[in-house]
Amino acid sequence: MIRNASSPPVVGVVGLGIMGAPMARNLLRAGFPVVVWNRTAARADALVAAGAQRAGSPRELTERAAVTITMLSDSPDVAEVYRASEGVLAGAGAGDVLVDMSTIAPRVARELANEAAACGAAMLDAPVSGGDVGAREGTLSIMVGGDADALARARPALEALGTRITHVGGYGAGQVVKACNQIVVGLTLEALGEALVLGSKAGVDPRAILEALGGGLAASRVLEVRGEKLLARDFEPGFKLDLHAKDLAIVLDTARELGMPLPGAALVAELFEAERDRGRGEADNSTIVRALEALAAHEIPRVP
Repeated sequence: MIRNASSPPVVGVVGLGIMGAPMARNLLRAGFPVVVWNRTAARADALVAAGAQRAGSPRELTERAAVTITMLSDSPDVAEVYRASEGVLAGAGAGDVLVDMSTIAPRVARELANEAAACGAAMLDAPVSGGDVGAREGTLSIMVGGDADALARARPALEALGTRITHVGGYGAGQVVKACNQIVVGLTLEALGEALVLGSKAGVDPRAILEALGGGLAASRVLEVRGEKLLARDFEPGFKLDLHAKDLAIVLDTARELGMPLPGAALVAELFEAERDRGRGEADNSTIVRALEALAAHEIPRVP
């Protein structure tokens, strides 16, 4: 495609779910021409009404965009969208930057980067942390693996999506760091759940517990973002349990490839599976507290 260096590049967004839709909206607000595609076409309607253009396929989207962003659920979904006959790679060419912001296996990220290079395009694996709140507010933390020159070309678009963009290494490194992130988030949610169940069962007001923890070394972004939701027993998904369980499966598979144990991550993965068995996979990942409540035979009272 012909690109005018004086105007912002066309950015394509594939995947318009909880994360992808607000990300596309932030790109529009920042003045980028945006092209969108989603397997369920109706999910693009609101963005088209806001000024985005609709593509008929990932291939068409990539042909029209200088920077293509994908935000999908899992490794097989990403591989299919890239490798299909009407997929991203079919539309990619020299000078294009493909940015996968999904959370997938590092091995798959490296494979796709090599396939993109064979098409003349550069690929970045750039998973994010910050959940639905960060996606809406444009405050995501973005962990980028891949070529520094490609990151420089994609950076203006990424700056519309996040406040911290960290180049962590070569192809696949972004996904490795995201795996590290998911360990910390998962274990912190589990620790927060244990603390609230213990304190509550001992008769202490849960709000007082959160206020005390928030003022000391135990303070964290997880406590800040999820604390009020836990007090209200609001398990509407900001980040679905199913997705975090998928991420921890990637974590544990990667650890096995490296020949190392991750006992804490394995424990949290088991608690997530217990909640999925109770039919709560679509709930927020903070629903792990309910697995701990079941073990303690005590439910934290709802605090208005």
